[in-house]
Amino acid sequence: MLSDVLNVLVTIAGVLMSLGHFPQAYKIYKRRSAKDVSLITYSIFTVGSFIWLAYGISLNQWPIIATFIVAVVGTLSVITLSIKYRK
Repeated sequence: MLSDVLNVLVTIAGVLMSLGHFPQAYKIYKRRSAKDVSLITYSIFTVGSFIWLAYGISLNQWPIIATFIVAVVGTLSVITLSIKYRK
């Protein structure tokens, strides 16, 4: 029972934390500028997120998988928009 509750809480917390990349992506899109965004930082986040996603898949652990699917989409969004709007 406690394990199930913790799995739900970890999944919710992880997804909420991973959603933190989307405001940056929105800001880039809205301003049409990625002037102050570090591609190196977001590249590191993306690689790390892919590794965690692969790890979650290998363990069939949905809290990890859900968290890092959101993280990968978020970081790739920032990278894609940064490249598109780089000035």
